[in-house]
Amino acid sequence: MLPTRDAIGESPPQSGGVRRKILPISRLAGIVEESSSKGLKTVHCHGVFDPIHVGHIRHFEQARKFGDVLVVTVTPDRHVNKGPHRPIFPEQLRAEAVAALEVVDYVGINEWPTAVECIRALKPTVYVKGGEFRSGFDRTGALGAEAEAVESLGGRIDFTDDITFSASRLVNRHLGVFSEEARDYLIDFTARFAPADVVSVLERVQQTKVLVVGDAIVDEYVYCEAIGKSSKEPTLVVKQQFMERFAGGALAVANHLASFVDRVDLVTMLGTDEHSERFVRDQLRPQVLPRFLHRPDAPTILKRRYVESYFLNKLFEVYELEDTRLDPALEDAFALEAGRGLEEYDLVLACDFGHGTVGAPTIRRLCDGARYLVLNTQSNAGNLGYHTVSHYPRADFVCVAENEMRLEARDRRGDLREIMLQVAERLHVDRMVVTRGKHGCLTYSRADGFREVPAFAGQVVDRVGAGDAFLSVASLCMVAGVPMEVAGFIGNVAGAEAVATVGNRTPLQRATFLRHLEHLLK
Repeated sequence: MLPTRDAIGESPPQSGGVRRKILPISRLAGIVEESSSKGLKTVHCHGVFDPIHVGHIRHFEQARKFGDVLVVTVTPDRHVNKGPHRPIFPEQLRAEAVAALEVVDYVGINEWPTAVECIRALKPTVYVKGGEFRSGFDRTGALGAEAEAVESLGGRIDFTDDITFSASRLVNRHLGVFSEEARDYLIDFTARFAPADVVSVLERVQQTKVLVVGDAIVDEYVYCEAIGKSSKEPTLVVKQQFMERFAGGALAVANHLASFVDRVDLVTMLGTDEHSERFVRDQLRPQVLPRFLHRPDAPTILKRRYVESYFLNKLFEVYELEDTRLDPALEDAFALEAGRGLEEYDLVLACDFGHGTVGAPTIRRLCDGARYLVLNTQSNAGNLGYHTVSHYPRADFVCVAENEMRLEARDRRGDLREIMLQVAERLHVDRMVVTRGKHGCLTYSRADGFREVPAFAGQVVDRVGAGDAFLSVASLCMVAGVPMEVAGFIGNVAGAEAVATVGNRTPLQRATFLRHLEHLLK
């Protein structure tokens, strides 16, 4: 069946020898070069192939007709960008599944984020994509770079036209990645909202003028190995291994937003340590334009978490902060800076962590002057019981966690919907979302009432930062004027991405996030 291998000096795999087809890219490059010297045409296909289905098989069969040797490269696990729950199968198993097809001559696992470097290494005669790419649209921009790479080497790009299936649709509906509730919800949601319209929400807000006001927090993770109990005290002893720092609090929110809009203005408070300011500036995305004020009697807020490195269990936390009331002159200066040009912004986010940055003068300015005010008051160990949404007399959109909403009402067990209605009336707010962790979120608007949206998280690595990601995209949805349920859905997808990584290590990436939405809605 594979005379081309014999022609170039390679023996076809024996029965059960599927793995012999799988070779490193450098070895494949040599095989392609040798086949070219014998006048044979090499066809190259590339993709995730998770899982293999009949559409892929037809694609390979048609691609093979463009040449003599078919080489398929597989996207490595670390570069699959279809959401944190993908891939279903690890790269080696996906490569074996492709290699098991008789029509495929050789398989390689790509070593880079896109196929461009792989194309340059293999130098195929024809690079083949599926018919869905014929229009030239590719959200990641990789298709154009791939076409340029193959044409620069004297090859060409071509497309197959045969039956197509969506691997993502198969995964979402049939492979048990999500709970039965979430699968049923996705079917119902896509029947009521066109997937293209949902994805386009975050494409329409690029020119939105955004201001973020709130606490700058540096999140520090100290990874440790547990050694045992102290010999003289009932104390856990750990050995420190390494440390990471991330931009948290209002900094994280600004970074998330900057992936979707051209510019984000940020007003926040730092300490007087130059090293901290350099770190913060380095961590902010270029689209974030910060306006810093400095508190002379305090450090930049730092939350240090000691983490057992193997299971990522948090052992304890240490806060470095000064959360007493600001000096009145500094408090007024911060309010003045937060209120500067306030009426020019389409969206103002109050990211208030209750550590003293946002005082009463700032709250008054935001509530009086913001055209559209989003309110997020977070409870934490430093403010529990003292910091709730009722510090603000009004908001256009409130986004808080369930425990924060219940804290506002001092009601641990009561009906959450009734509590939300009470808060909505008190703050004169028309739109509200309460995030509920593994239970998703509950949305409310005067126009649409209540809607429950399930969670779509797969692997949960760290819950820190999930609310910030949710808040960021949900707030942009408010500007776009979409139904609250759509905002809750998009917010839950952002939360799913956030819990799949440690803290705020990686802000949302626009292209990756939109691809995640697209694949989830198939």
